Amino acid sequence: MEGKSYVIKPELGKAYPFVSHGRGVYLYDKTGKAYIDGSSGAVTASIGHAVDEIAEAMYAQARKVSFAYRSHFSSDAVEALAAKLAEWAPGQLQYSFFVSSGSEATETAQKIAIQYWQEKGYQRKNRILSRWMSYHGITIGALSMSGHVLRRKRFVPLLADYPSVSAPYCYRCPLGLSPEGCGQRCADELETAIYRIGAENIAAFIAEPVIGASGGAVVPPPGYYQRIREICDRHQILFIADEVMTGIGRTGARFAMEHWGVVPDMMTLGKGMSAGYTPMAATIVSEEIIRTIARGSGSIMAGHTYSANPQSAAVALAVMDYIERHNLVHNAAEQGRYLLQQLKQICADYPLVGDARGLGLLCGLEFVRDPGSKEPFALADNVANRVIQRAFEKGLIIYPAIGGIDGQAGDAVIIAPPLVITRAEVDQLIQILRETIAEVQDELISEGLFAARKGG
Repeated sequence: MEGKSYVIKPELGKAYPFVSHGRGVYLYDKTGKAYIDGSSGAVTASIGHAVDEIAEAMYAQARKVSFAYRSHFSSDAVEALAAKLAEWAPGQLQYSFFVSSGSEATETAQKIAIQYWQEKGYQRKNRILSRWMSYHGITIGALSMSGHVLRRKRFVPLLADYPSVSAPYCYRCPLGLSPEGCGQRCADELETAIYRIGAENIAAFIAEPVIGASGGAVVPPPGYYQRIREICDRHQILFIADEVMTGIGRTGARFAMEHWGVVPDMMTLGKGMSAGYTPMAATIVSEEIIRTIARGSGSIMAGHTYSANPQSAAVALAVMDYIERHNLVHNAAEQGRYLLQQLKQICADYPLVGDARGLGLLCGLEFVRDPGSKEPFALADNVANRVIQRAFEKGLIIYPAIGGIDGQAGDAVIIAPPLVITRAEVDQLIQILRETIAEVQDELISEGLFAARKGG
């Protein structure tokens, strides 16, 4: 479209290319240039682009009914989607509250947690604990739970003081320990926070199974979530797993918490739940929580106009069916192992890359000024954004995870292609990424911003 744009874009004044169409793991702009969607957009387009089966499900539902308000009707699509999620979800996670975004899902979980304790007669249990280096959404309630310093900064006077404990960030352990000998001490910080605040004041603890936008695919050490579950149980605090980014197959399991055999009390979903084909998200709640509220007030105080929308429900159900039929959870595990292997080789080959990490098809690279000391670049050096922009110019889309070191430093990117990616497409992605990192590394050397060498 020619002429003046009236769209408020992420960077005001920046000229963005216009997307024309997509197919599989590729997007094409209006000039015909192809891009590998190496981050599934915002870790969302999990089954790739322009899948005919999803378009057909969309059309079939639209011919029936696209909108019915949840206070007036249920629908076959909504009931079927809830049943599918109950089938997929572990333990007693059985009941779904449908919303339109991950931010709404985590804020709904926050409200349900507080209401649950109120219904049980604990009026003071209304605080949510969370971790620094975390991101749970951009609404005020969700941002209050987020420890993403850069995204909090402008709104701190409006936010609740919820982030209380360190992240399980093994590459830069906040306690100076190694994963082999730490004994999950970062998990024990949760118990310390509980003692300081008082369990009688705390409703829930929320965490991303694998830390996404604020850290770049940070995976906790073995035993971490088992210890978190023990601490929450001991102090009568609900555990909310924020699976908005990790859920529905992304990490090589249906839900990331399955990797540790831990069942939370609530789980939030979004992104890959509808694979970008429609706005859809959910808060999945345990049977105990629903039973308690049903015996009490009988109604959860949450909801939005588009909650439990039948059009979106039909699309999300078609996405989940597609993932099952094409065995994409297994493909995410298999291709994810290969992708991480290749990323670790990049880490070994280029001193600019300090760490390669991930789980399934949610991987990250962290860039450092000195790989020996792990000294980060200053944010003003714009290293991660240089890599992202150079990769984009070469036809590869990757996702930023910037400012994770207390909002003062931290340059990482997320590599999270659609779950349908093939090994040959991973190789193509890696080749472009290698070229990109080599060029940015040389550029930083020429500017005098980088001189370190592996082993030096």
